[in-house]
Amino acid sequence: MSPADALPTPEGLLLRPWRSGDAPAVLRAFAAEEMARQAARPVTTTAEALDWIAGRAAERAAGTGFAWAVVRDGEALGSVAVTAVSHVHDTGWVSYWTAGSARGTGVAAAGVRELARWAFAELGLHRLELGHRTNNSASCSVALRAGFAPEGVERAKLRYGSERYDVERHARLATDPVNLG
Repeated sequence: MSPADALPTPEGLLLRPWRSGDAPAVLRAFAAEEMARQAARPVTTTAEALDWIAGRAAERAAGTGFAWAVVRDGEALGSVAVTAVSHVHDTGWVSYWTAGSARGTGVAAAGVRELARWAFAELGLHRLELGHRTNNSASCSVALRAGFAPEGVERAKLRYGSERYDVERHARLATDPVNLG
């Protein structure tokens, strides 16, 4: 399997690389205040959405990050990604988001589970990490349902505006029992 392949999930979703035709879905997702404040750069226009997609393609081409649109019936419902890929340590950083209409439907957890299987099998990674604000119970639920064990709290790690947030770190290892079933 190459980094460009689509990945079907047991739940009937498809992970595939982001495409320029997904710009409206990206724009809708980043219109939510919660998403907008976490974005490294604004995504408020079609041009900015296309730039966001181009950035994901550039990471994929460089082998430093692999972002996938999580798709059902041709509609991009969210994103899962493994970035900061290090083949020195065989590690990667996992992130995910879903469009408002897909929240609470299992899309993120299914996407992250498939992403982890792929990253261990195809990238040869040993450790995947992720983090979420401690006040984001939905993101914690995704991490747990995707087989990521909590490891601890990083105090005041993130800053949005003038407010700082603690982050709970989770990790999943290639050798974890969740990968053997």
